[in-house]
Amino acid sequence: MRRLLARRMKFHLFGAFIVSVGCAALYKFGVAEPRKRAYAEFYKNYDPMKDFEAMRAAGVLESAPPK
Repeated sequence: MRRLLARRMKFHLFGAFIVSVGCAALYKFGVAEPRKRAYAEFYKNYDPMKDFEAMRAAGVLESAPPK
């Protein structure tokens, strides 16, 4: 029974480290990278002036009334 806490703590700290690195990797490659690619694809062909004119024509903006 000697050093039972130290032995178990070493095992659990190592296990917790492995699990946390695994979760971080899953989030990075499962969520963050696809999100970055989606944003890059969206802004590749995005025209802010065209979007502004569409919102202006729809009457969404109070500071820029429709023509």
